[in-house]
Parts: sequence; C-alpha cells; structure tokens
Amino acid sequence: MLPSILFALSFFGPLSLAVVPPRRDPLHIPVIRRNHARRGEEADTAHYSAVLAGLRHKYNYDSPGASRRAQTTDIGITNQGADVSYFAQVNVGTPAQSFNLVLDTGSSDLWFATNVCASCPSGTPEFDPSKSTSLQTGTDRISLRYGSGSAAGIIARDTITMGPFTVDQQIFVAVTDITSGLIQGALAGIMGLAFQGIASSSALPFWQALVNDNLFTNPEFSFFITRFVDDASAQDEEPGGVLTLGGTNTTLYQGDIDFRSFTSPIRGGSFWLQTVTGVTVNGKSVNLPSGDLAVAAIDTGTTLIGGPTAAVNAVWAAVPGSQALDGNLAGFFAFPCNTDLAISMSFGGPSWPISLADMNLGTVGNGRCLGAIFDITQGTNVTPGQGNPAWIIGDTFLKNVYSVFRASPPAVGFAQLSNAAGGSSG
Repeated sequence: MLPSILFALSFFGPLSLAVVPPRRDPLHIPVIRRNHARRGEEADTAHYSAVLAGLRHKYNYDSPGASRRAQTTDIGITNQGADVSYFAQVNVGTPAQSFNLVLDTGSSDLWFATNVCASCPSGTPEFDPSKSTSLQTGTDRISLRYGSGSAAGIIARDTITMGPFTVDQQIFVAVTDITSGLIQGALAGIMGLAFQGIASSSALPFWQALVNDNLFTNPEFSFFITRFVDDASAQDEEPGGVLTLGGTNTTLYQGDIDFRSFTSPIRGGSFWLQTVTGVTVNGKSVNLPSGDLAVAAIDTGTTLIGGPTAAVNAVWAAVPGSQALDGNLAGFFAFPCNTDLAISMSFGGPSWPISLADMNLGTVGNGRCLGAIFDITQGTNVTPGQGNPAWIIGDTFLKNVYSVFRASPPAVGFAQLSNAAGGSSG
C-alpha cells in the first residue's frame, strides 16, 4: 500500500499550506458526544465486544505563504450517544461544506464520507466533490481501520477550516466505502489528532500543519470532555466540552498541568504516549508490569481503557467478586453492581481518580456490571513493544481530567478540572 500512497502524494506536489487570520486569544471549540447504556441499565455487550475487537486491530493486537500570526482558539465539541464519541464541526472546500468529525488523538488520518458512498449509513452527511472549486483528487485508494470499523476511499486535497484556522491543500481521504457502525447520526468522518508517523495516507495531520507553520500561540491543543453516561434524560447529542487549539482554557482546570514527556521509543512520533506508573483500587496499590508493558496511548477516540493481561488481571483481582467474562466478551470483567468501586491511575505524577459512572458500563445479569478496563492482549499472539503501546487510555479516564497534548517537546499533561468544568453530570 505504501508505494501507491507515496505516488499519490507526489502527484499533489508540496504538502499542506496553513493560512489563518491575525492573532487573537486561543481558540476554544465546543465538543459533542454519542450515548450508550447509563449506569443501572443493561450493558450494550455487542457494542463493547465490537469495540474490543476493533481496538486490537487499531493498535496491532490482531491474532496472526502570507504573513501569519499565532493564536489560541476554543472550539465547541458535541457529546454523541452519552459519551460514545465527541465531535466538532469542520469546513471543507470552496465554497465551504460543513461536517461533524470525531476528534481522535489515537489516529492521524483525516477522512469524511462523499456522495458516492453507497455503504454509508442513511442520513450520513456527505461531501459533494463537484461543488468544491479547490478540490484536487488522485486515483489511488487506501483503507483505514479503527476500533469500531473501517473506511476506504481515494486520497484528495482541499481547503480545510476549523474555527479561524485554515489549511490549504490539506490531504484527506475521500471515503467511498464504510463498514456498519463506524459512524452514525450526524457524523461524517474522523479527524486524526495523533502524529504523521501513523497516518495511513502519510499526510501531515491538520493540527500538525498548523504547529509547523507557527500558527498556534503554544504548540499544543487541549480537551475538556463532558459526562452524560449516568444521565437518564440525556439526549443523543449534548454539549461535549471544549477543544482548545493553540493553548489551554484556564477556566476549565485548576492547579498545575502535570506534563510527562514521552519516555518510550515505541512508534515514536506517532501516538501520544504516557507511562502508567500506578493504579489503585479502593485506596490500595496494584502491582503493575513496567517497561514496554507500561507504555500507554492517550486516545480521545476510544471509549474505554485497555491494558496488558497481567495489569488488567491485577486490577480486577483487587475487586471482590469480580470475574473474567468469556465468549464475545473475553477480555472484559464483571463486578458486583453494588460495589463502591474507586479506581485511580497515575503516570509518574499525581493519582487521578476515575468516576464510578465511567467505570460501570451497565448490567450483564445476576447483579453484575461490566467494567470499563479490559484486557487488550487476551487471546492474541502479539505483545507490547512490537510497535504497540500496552495500554489505551480512552474517555473512561479522560472525562475525569483536563488533558493537554503538547507537540514540542512531545508530552501529554493532565490537570484537575475546575468547578466551571463540573457542569456535566457526575
């Protein structure tokens, strides 16, 4: 696949050019989310089984110009499906066509559905290439795999805008085929926010083009994402929080941001990495493996928390009455629903507590509930350190902190949420 991708890129000539209006404060973008079972409801086991299988694939755990000034801006996010996914609006082409894209720090490709996508769900917003005078298309096709499905299409280029930031001739995948369950409702695609090193298209991601052209006040972006999983009255779309491009929003966190630089060479320049140094269950520390088995990818596009076998077994062994599940839920654990479960994680600094509302995915019968920490390596023959992070830290954790993704030097930082950021349920 790589030779054809490189051919397509050479066809387009120079890489993306970013253009932005004069400097102002950071851009803060609202986020929106998607729902699933609330606490006390029956767990959507088919969904979580598919998510687990897809994540194993996503992280390679399968069985065999002009003067520009820097700025920072808030972008509103939408929460879709009670914390299933978080998306923001992006404008494409000339004149602009607007689409909602999932914000995914665990991947790097930009893609959205086109009007020739016969397999896209009914009602999917679709890009019409014939209406954009700035579009350039190639002929080479690529496929993209995610935790919940796959998409395929051709590499193209067009003007992409989010808030006041614009990248001319941004490379993306114009999707013509998609599997069931990858996107739904108002979603049109995914904006990858990881590094270029893992882009299937080999394209420079939108955010990285802005950083490289010094268009951010600071070379970073940050998230506050909301919680509605325990709100029985939540609609399919709710306010999802804020994505801040080019800095942070100081009203959404308190205290210092605890930055931890990347400490592992695993797929460097690709994922946003941290090292899991501690997990506590009801105040007691759990023995965890170290080295490659402690490396974690921080992934806003993933709902749950996945970890290596030894670590996940140790976590659930500390929960009285928990038990491993089998069949389609192999890798997951159930625990007594009446358990007052308090789990915290640390990454070399403070210990960050995870709300029980996020840890409990719903009932699975006999007074048991499905836990949100699963074994990503169970049943596979791939081990961490083979180009793969051992942990995937998704929204189950990220809803509980303010998260900052810094490009230079590469680091992820967490901070305590402010009172102003406590407006989501829980």
